[in-house]
Amino acid sequence: MINKNKNILLTFDVEEFDLPLDYGIRISLDEQMAVGEKGLNAITEMLDYQKVNGTLFTTANFGLRYPSAIAALSKKHEIASHTFFHSSFNKEDLKNSRQVLEDIISKKVTGLRMPRMKKIEMGWVKEAGFSYDSSVNPTWIPGRYNNIRLPRTCYVENGILRVPASVSVNFRIPLFWLSFKNLPYRYFRKLALQALKKDNYLSLYFHPWEFTDLNDYNVPLFIKRNSGEVLLDKLKRLISDLKQEGEFLTMQSFIESCPLA
Repeated sequence: MINKNKNILLTFDVEEFDLPLDYGIRISLDEQMAVGEKGLNAITEMLDYQKVNGTLFTTANFGLRYPSAIAALSKKHEIASHTFFHSSFNKEDLKNSRQVLEDIISKKVTGLRMPRMKKIEMGWVKEAGFSYDSSVNPTWIPGRYNNIRLPRTCYVENGILRVPASVSVNFRIPLFWLSFKNLPYRYFRKLALQALKKDNYLSLYFHPWEFTDLNDYNVPLFIKRNSGEVLLDKLKRLISDLKQEGEFLTMQSFIESCPLA
């Protein structure tokens, strides 16, 4: 029997595959989009098979390229904002991205996640019309961010409910895409279950492009190893295991039952 008091928030950042640009590798926008679409098709087929719902934090840029696909996905999954472009940002992108996505799916868009979990003023988020934010990884990642002093679990900041990505109960090991890809499965699963037991929810995030073959790209091995079908099979296994421990919810459904909201 599913424990409905334990919730699993499975989220994906649906975006242009612009990661090679971070390493000085030229890649056209068309190719960035094509890789993102291929990965999105792979994960949505798997989610359909597993019969679980997730939250797709989508750039408006990607949504405008594939509006029919995003509209169709919104019937089963939550569409939230990943701002307008993945590689650049202006304050106006917050509201504009929400409005574009709402036009595409004909539904209200309530959530935000900044690309690369960048810091963002909650006043801006509130002004842009969002009700929750998931742009916090409460850990330390050298060269990226140090959020070790921020809360591990949900909290309210300036009227916005913030839902951090999950980290381990001890030492705050991030339970995100890179650790899932590189840690032994049994160890990652152990840390995830400990966090689920302690916090009553587990917030995980991935990118669709991870589930394509990245071996042709000259990016670091820790990014491209175990990509494509290998990673997809690993995620299938995790979902099957987590189904025994709790209920999969979209972010918005989780927030509706959150006492802090």
